[in-house]
Amino acid sequence: MEEILVYFALKYNGDFDLILKALEEKEYVEEEDKKRMLSKVKSKYTTIISEDYPDQLKEITCPPFVLFYYGDLKILNKKCIGMIGTRHPSCYGRKATQILINQLSHEEITIISGMAIGIDGECHREAMRNHLRTCAVLGSGIDYCYPKKHEEMYRQMKENELVISEYPLDMMPRKDCFPKRNRLISGLSSKVVVMEAHRKSGTMITVGFALEQGKDVLAVPGRIDDPQGCNELIAQGAKIVLKGEDIIEELY
Repeated sequence: MEEILVYFALKYNGDFDLILKALEEKEYVEEEDKKRMLSKVKSKYTTIISEDYPDQLKEITCPPFVLFYYGDLKILNKKCIGMIGTRHPSCYGRKATQILINQLSHEEITIISGMAIGIDGECHREAMRNHLRTCAVLGSGIDYCYPKKHEEMYRQMKENELVISEYPLDMMPRKDCFPKRNRLISGLSSKVVVMEAHRKSGTMITVGFALEQGKDVLAVPGRIDDPQGCNELIAQGAKIVLKGEDIIEELY
């Protein structure tokens, strides 16, 4: 059955609704076609019925039937913190990210983010620099590095950390892939920390998923002339983060 799930994930490019429809209608699978499709897979994978599938994702709406990945899936068994933010951070946002991750460096945690330019990339980079485990959730096929400027980071994380995607092979990202990807970032995380964000942004979509999933949202306060997403989250009840200890005390 695992191979059937992977086959449909390949055939329908990871689209949850199409895979579900194929399963419900008991779509016929030709054995040779299945073998041909599965032979294209270079990455490792786990399915929703596999023993190593992340338990956290079984609790969200529309959990991926298949997760394609490179690296060590076991790092998701640690305490996972989602750290997210704008693609165009200020110097203050970058500095805050560096300081907070450095202050978390003695903890047994995994930093979850989306490998986008800006805060996401900074989170992965700083995690590796501080010897923390980190997982990138892609909005593209597992074999397609996006953005291209992160090819070296992508290579390092494939070898030493964890890169995952519900999208197979070298599928190019579509606009709708990124909001769907964001539900996995929050889904894998026990807490979500917003480093810097605009009021309307992909970061806030992830916040929406986190709240829907019952996750606590924390936020780093912004300066008065910075993007005001974090300050608004704090005004609405998000815990304010001024130091790494503020994150740690929420984990235990």
